[in-house]
Amino acid sequence: MAGPKDLDPSSSPRALLGAELRHARERKGLSQAELGQLLFVSGSFIGQLEAGTRRMQPEYARLLDEALGTDDFFRRNREAAARSKYPDHFAEAAEAEARATAISQYAALLIPGLLQTRAYAEAVFRAYKPTAPEKTIEELVSARMERTHLLADPTEPLLWTVIDEAALRRSTGGPSVMAEALAHLAGLIRRRRVIVQVLPFHAGAHAAMDGPLKLMEFTDGPPLSFVEAPDMGRLLDDPAVVARHTQMFKLLLAASLSPPDSLALIESAAQDYEHEELA
Repeated sequence: MAGPKDLDPSSSPRALLGAELRHARERKGLSQAELGQLLFVSGSFIGQLEAGTRRMQPEYARLLDEALGTDDFFRRNREAAARSKYPDHFAEAAEAEARATAISQYAALLIPGLLQTRAYAEAVFRAYKPTAPEKTIEELVSARMERTHLLADPTEPLLWTVIDEAALRRSTGGPSVMAEALAHLAGLIRRRRVIVQVLPFHAGAHAAMDGPLKLMEFTDGPPLSFVEAPDMGRLLDDPAVVARHTQMFKLLLAASLSPPDSLALIESAAQDYEHEELA
């Protein structure tokens, strides 16, 4: 019997690779859990590969070809499926984010990417990469703005964000950029597209002092947690870790201002920046 053909890069490589994995597994008569045992991963991890939630790493492609007898198919095709416009450390999280039905996020120093304006995103990337050429900055900004299209749907994903007051007070890009960014954030809140709570300075020590946190829920798989540091990021599916991070987010909510008080603070800060710009 002929083996599967190479994937067409012009289609949806991740979805096709996942579908081929499911078909190859079923041809072998294996459940997701049984195939997971052969790779020393959970059955839910196999499900995430099949659904396209997780990208296929080289070592798993090799093990899948061996376990399923697919003649190097997954090794040949995983590279096409792994191509992304996002940095390597964030690509898998961005792809999972696009499939999530609910996102809970704590932002320590920045307005979250999904809620940024173009000018704010440009100021952030110019600070990250002060010597980068214009083309690189434009590509990064465009990719971030494309992510914000997730909010075009009036209901999904449910986005609940805790933003540290530091993100509101740090003048990223100058007063005019901040005034626009905070007005945009307030508009999303007033349109009931997102839920935002501000973690105020007077809250003192809190559960996420180590940095930002993102939790994602899906209809076709278990929840995931994403943690990151400069040029590093990890997408985590261990149930105990995700449960711990979920508890951390709940503690952050308890320490934050209510949504109405948060909106009032955001709009007040936007007005302060507007007055500063006119001064």
